Amino acid sequence: MANHWSPLTDEPIDTSNLTFDERMSMFNDNIKSHNNIVFFGGAGVSTASGIPDFRSKDGLYNQHDVQFDKYEPEYLLSRDCLYYNPKVFYEFYRQKLDCRNIQPNTAHFKLAEMENAGKLDCVVTQNIDGLHQKAGSRNVFEIHGTANRVYCPNCGKEYQSDYLFTNTDAIPKCSCRGQIRPDITLYGEQLPRAFADAVEAVEKANMLIVAGTSLAVYPANTLISHFTGDMLVLVNRTETDFDTHAQLVFHEDITDVFSKITL
Repeated sequence: MANHWSPLTDEPIDTSNLTFDERMSMFNDNIKSHNNIVFFGGAGVSTASGIPDFRSKDGLYNQHDVQFDKYEPEYLLSRDCLYYNPKVFYEFYRQKLDCRNIQPNTAHFKLAEMENAGKLDCVVTQNIDGLHQKAGSRNVFEIHGTANRVYCPNCGKEYQSDYLFTNTDAIPKCSCRGQIRPDITLYGEQLPRAFADAVEAVEKANMLIVAGTSLAVYPANTLISHFTGDMLVLVNRTETDFDTHAQLVFHEDITDVFSKITL
């Protein structure tokens, strides 16, 4: 990965001996002193709302279901599965990815509040659940697409966002006989335009808050290499490869951190 990120070459600030309250004080001070802040979040942002992530020990990929056990996890959300094994794809999608009744949590609402206060430029998310918009965020780059848009790639016709859950056909088809699908980025597909927009936003940011992601998914994890600002904050339950390069690191629960943000 190309190194465009100046803090990688700077001496990181050692905050490992600071208490949670001391780190929160630093966090809030920096939010007050920065006006070009970008948030980049992963599955961990939504776990507090009851959506399991994909890679933790309790995540979707490890909830071994008799019906799906014989398939590799990534295959179930791949382009190959959608088009070559669609009955399996749609059954998995309907069972595991129904977020219609899920509500935003403290982190989602705080980010919307930060945007309304003029502190946050945008949210960049790997999640497809639409919870940031439900919480009130307006400038959201969904770099893995969204489950809230359902369409036919053959003719372009759009359907209600809940269509794939309310339709009972094993393989839902459009009137043109095309196969209806969610507008999410599957394994084997290119990222949408939103990724290029996210890169541009990160390049302009002077503060980057990364939360709920292990930064292990390519190419989403390359976003951090485009950050040239002076304040990187990482919030994740487990360590990441970028912890030693951040100015602030939190391994506490994301809702505990964001509930203490003051504007």
